[in-house]
Amino acid sequence: MTGKIQRLEEVQAITIGPVARLADGKIVLLPYDPEWPALFEREAARVRGVLGDRVRLLEHVGSTSVPGLSAKPIIDLVLGVPDSSDEPAYVPDMEAAGYILRIREPGWFEHRLFKGPDTIINLHTFSAGSSEIDKMLLFRNWLRTHDVDRDLYQRAKLELAERQWDFTQQYADSKSEVVHEILARAGWHPPADGPASRA
Repeated sequence: MTGKIQRLEEVQAITIGPVARLADGKIVLLPYDPEWPALFEREAARVRGVLGDRVRLLEHVGSTSVPGLSAKPIIDLVLGVPDSSDEPAYVPDMEAAGYILRIREPGWFEHRLFKGPDTIINLHTFSAGSSEIDKMLLFRNWLRTHDVDRDLYQRAKLELAERQWDFTQQYADSKSEVVHEILARAGWHPPADGPASRA
C-alpha cells in the first residue's frame, strides 16, 4: 500500500484482523509524559530478548520520543531486521512472545506493524537500511533539537485532533504536509525509486 490511506477498503487491505474505527471520531493527544522513554526501554529490551542478533536497529520514534511534544499515548518503535519480507524468520518468534502482527504492507518498504502483549505500542518493522528508517530518525532528531519546528508540528497535531476521523491512519495522513515541510528543512531527500511516502 502506498500513499494516503482514506477508505475502509484500503485500511482493510493492509490490516490483519478486524479494523478498529475510532469510537467517537476523535484523536486523543496527551501532554508529553517523561515516563514514555522508560516504556520504550522496557519494550526494546523485550524485543531484543525475543529476536537477539536479528535486531539490527531498534529506536524510539514518533511523538512520544520528542520531549515537550503532545502525543497519542502509544509508544512508536522502529525495528530493523535483516529482511522484513521474510516473515518466517521473525514473526513466529514475535507471536510466541505475545506480539500481534496487525499490518502488512509489501508495497511500502515491506512494512510490518506489531501490537504489543501489554504496553500500547506500534512496532514498525522494516528491513535494516530502509530509507524509511532514516526518515523517521531524521524527523525525530530534528524535532528534538529545533523548537520552532517542534512547536509548528504540535500546533498542527492539536488542530487536526479536533476534527472527526473514521480511522487513526486518516489523522496520520493529514499531517503529511507539515511533516514534509519540516523534513525539507531537515535536509531529507526522498529516494527517487522508493514508494510514495506517508507521514
